[in-house]
Amino acid sequence: MRTASTIWGIILLALLLGLAACSSPDQQTDVPVKNPETGEVYTRRRVVVNDSLIRGRVLDRNDSVLVDTRAYFLLKLPRRPPLDTLALGELLGWDSTTVRRRIAEALPYPGARPSNSVQLRLTAAEVKRVRRDSAAWPMLSLLERQQRLYTTSAGAAVLGYRASEAQGFYRQARRYRRGRFYRLRNGGVESYYNGLLTGRHGYLHPLVDAKGKEHGTWAQDTTFRQGQDLHLTLDVKLQAYAEKLLGNRRGYLVALDPRTGEILAYVSAPVYDAATITAPDKAGVRAELLESEDMPLINRPAMLANPPGSVFKLVNAAVALQLGAITPATSFRCDQSLVSCVHHHPQAKTLTLGLKYSCNPYFYQTMRNLIDCVPDSLVQDTVAARHANLAQWRRYVRSFGLDSVLGVDVPREAPGFLPTPAYYDKARRTRNWTYRSIYSLSIGQGEINLTGLQMANMAAIIANRGWYYPPHLVRAVGNGGPLARFTEKHRTLIDSAHFAALVPGMVAVMQRGGTADASSLADVGITVAGKTGTVQNDEGDDHAAFVGFAPASNPKIAVAVYLENAGFGATAAAPCAVMVMEKYLRGYIAPKRKRWEKRIQNRARSGY
Repeated sequence: MRTASTIWGIILLALLLGLAACSSPDQQTDVPVKNPETGEVYTRRRVVVNDSLIRGRVLDRNDSVLVDTRAYFLLKLPRRPPLDTLALGELLGWDSTTVRRRIAEALPYPGARPSNSVQLRLTAAEVKRVRRDSAAWPMLSLLERQQRLYTTSAGAAVLGYRASEAQGFYRQARRYRRGRFYRLRNGGVESYYNGLLTGRHGYLHPLVDAKGKEHGTWAQDTTFRQGQDLHLTLDVKLQAYAEKLLGNRRGYLVALDPRTGEILAYVSAPVYDAATITAPDKAGVRAELLESEDMPLINRPAMLANPPGSVFKLVNAAVALQLGAITPATSFRCDQSLVSCVHHHPQAKTLTLGLKYSCNPYFYQTMRNLIDCVPDSLVQDTVAARHANLAQWRRYVRSFGLDSVLGVDVPREAPGFLPTPAYYDKARRTRNWTYRSIYSLSIGQGEINLTGLQMANMAAIIANRGWYYPPHLVRAVGNGGPLARFTEKHRTLIDSAHFAALVPGMVAVMQRGGTADASSLADVGITVAGKTGTVQNDEGDDHAAFVGFAPASNPKIAVAVYLENAGFGATAAAPCAVMVMEKYLRGYIAPKRKRWEKRIQNRARSGY
């Protein structure tokens, strides 16, 4: 038989569990609880174990702090009377141009009046000046805030932002014609790793009598947990350099270490300051980003999939070698009745020469062997054989991580696309389609779409002769390592010998007579293996592409570059890629290429 005290305990426990279920850190904690046996009244209390809750920092691969939670000051401008901008500039040490620019950047939309409660971020020196002259400026007020602050302007697409600090941007995005960016939130690693970056307060939940003596607990205590730091794979100096090469042009650059899958540089262009989305005084800048026809807020390497162009010839060649459709010694005539070839070159008597000259007819015939007449095909019917061979081609190509997400640690990664036989049956409205109707696959055009991450990973696979670790942006969480899936090695269905057969042709691309011979780094002792691509574009100038790795014999960096409407891959994309390689491997650019470097950076600033 239960005693009275036992029954009281059960009733009290049920009551407390019910109260605990709806408790929150902001809930009142002085709700009285009466003991029916003694009549004594207890008070629920919540005691914070550690009130200095800090979100984890974001650091680069060399432990430079990129994002941290820090205090900052806002200067709140008066609504009335009209602001004396000249006097304000004298107070802050700004010239008149700076005052006008800073206020314009802070306005919520172009043409808004400064009376709309503008707030400006100040440096420590500027705060000191305001406080010193506060008596003369009673209408100004300083506000102190805690927020994520960026120590670098680079890496906006990677660093991202906290959703709780981007509410102003979300509201602003809804008002704009390009408000769809609201649905394409790119919170970067701040969003992807939010649960690990966010700490947790510790709370005790004692029941206290009138004398302050504790009588058990009314809810389960929670332990304090500090937010964990993220150690990125990015080299922030390389990132900043790569952003200068792309600047206001549309496109991307992804550089990674093929040995580990660690992303060294990740550029989505046009670039913008990493703090822009959450900065309280950048509403005007955000308005320009939202309205821009260049769509800078799209995370291009992860979210946009495009036809890869001639760089895809590497994949088709590897599959053809594996299935016996060609050998390294296969020769094809440059028959322009099949497909035009923009390069004037000698006959490609080997695969190496086919890659060196990027001969379109060579790879047209390579792919035709794959689709129409793969040796030892067991299927006799022509239509059935064509379907079976395309399906087999797709199976081998998908082993490169294409037509599926790689699982990179960024939000909203796109899978790209590889066509299936069923796709062509529906698109052509017949099963009797022929190779001639799908030959654009042979030169990386038509229905093939790859993301920038997939392009860079493709280069890494060839560098590794057939395997890869999934590309990733975080090399360590706290004192641990990366997420477990980034340590799993993936292998393609292609034998390593066939990847090795591609490398001489990629090296030849960078040598005299190759499509990118002007981008050679032989003068500084670096042998680059690469492949150019010029992607046909029916709506404007062609797109420029390049993939490659260096050093060719012991690859330490693989790079993919894609520049929209930039023309030839050899003249637009390849120079950017090899300069990033040289910067990473040597730390500086040789004097021979300084003029070249300056020209590229000038074009990047202008956006052309």
